[in-house]
Amino acid sequence: MDQMNEEAPAPVATTPPQAGEAHDRWWWVEQGIWTERMLSRLGSTEEQDQIWFRLIDKVYAPGNMESAYGKVMKNKGSAGIDGQSVEQFAKAKETELALLQRQLREGTYRPRPARRVWIDKMGSKEKRPLGIPAVRDRIVQGALRHVVEPIFETIFAEHSYGFRPGKGARGALKRVDQLLKSGRHWVVDADLKSYFDTIPHERLMQLVKKQIADGRVIALIESYLEAGVFEELKGWQASETGTPQGAVISPLLANLYLTPLDQQMEQKGWAMIRYADDFVILCGSEAEAQAALKAVEEWVQTAGLILHPEKTRIVDAAQKGGFDFLGYHFERGMKWPRKKSMQKLRETIRQKTARLNGQSLGKIITEVNAVTRGWYGYFKHSKSSAFRTVDGYVRRRLRSLLRRRSGRKGASHGGADNHRWPNKWFAAQGLLSLESEHEFTVTILKLKTH
Repeated sequence: MDQMNEEAPAPVATTPPQAGEAHDRWWWVEQGIWTERMLSRLGSTEEQDQIWFRLIDKVYAPGNMESAYGKVMKNKGSAGIDGQSVEQFAKAKETELALLQRQLREGTYRPRPARRVWIDKMGSKEKRPLGIPAVRDRIVQGALRHVVEPIFETIFAEHSYGFRPGKGARGALKRVDQLLKSGRHWVVDADLKSYFDTIPHERLMQLVKKQIADGRVIALIESYLEAGVFEELKGWQASETGTPQGAVISPLLANLYLTPLDQQMEQKGWAMIRYADDFVILCGSEAEAQAALKAVEEWVQTAGLILHPEKTRIVDAAQKGGFDFLGYHFERGMKWPRKKSMQKLRETIRQKTARLNGQSLGKIITEVNAVTRGWYGYFKHSKSSAFRTVDGYVRRRLRSLLRRRSGRKGASHGGADNHRWPNKWFAAQGLLSLESEHEFTVTILKLKTH
């Protein structure tokens, strides 16, 4: 990821874009920061235009800080190590923002350590570390990201989809579908072990410095990497590697570090699709997949990272077994929600339909519908049996709840309860049927293609 002998930057336009073209590509940038002239420079091939010097004043510009503040307030989130909530910050907004701007201008701003908490990993006994910065630090990180993200975007690969403007998991999944249908069913299914926690700081900063020459911005980024974490009972811990998951700037830096790998795969003609640290390489033959995996292994070792030995493998997606990617399982020309995705959905439904839930049935159904409708929005391209399974599970949970309310003991008893509360009865109560929703979606798609 530092790619000491990193590959050449991704191709850019041979001529600077016109004003309208620049706006089309950079619709998402902070308008108060990125002027028309600056946007045109982003597309320049001139070497001197690809290194940016004076940026710190744009970070602490009042409009930029205000915009960053607004996004932090919208996202809410927990308090950091200082215990200050977003609501408490908001009450003293003018004073707090003015203080941050002055500290950034004078060079006295210092971020606090992130508050470390551990969250469960679905389907595993392991836990994932999460670093929660203080509200004030989240705001400054957001302002910093507004300034540097467009610069890094000029070198990011087309098929890197995670945490990028205008891109997302659906685009990555669509690309995987296209490649599988084209015959690239030999898949390198790779897993980077504890990626966010193992990124080498020095190598990461080498990549940053290739495009940013403002010493104060560089020092600001380094201050976040070196701030460390504070964990209850353990106290402060230094951060010798990594960028904390939970920090506003972390996804951008994580994408930057993997960009040389993206570029290397692209130059070799290998179709790698990456979402943050989750990636697959789709190949036309087993030999090609073996060569791609070997190249990844060599690059990862050079970059100071670790491939998970048990989770990195080569699979033939045309055969039984397949592979998981971004919540889906791909196998033999079909796809459906992976086991962990189904497990997570069931756990959510279980909580909404607890037999001791005192809410009205109508209220419970409304909440369940919100969950399943959102889930369907992402997994609607699965094979139809997946939706039948979900529908059946939801109705069993509701029948169990109704059985208790009617004074009957034990869990749902299949036939008798199905007869008492048939599928049509639930439909009349407004319960969403994903199977019916899917049939409707398929019908609409067929009409559009004819």
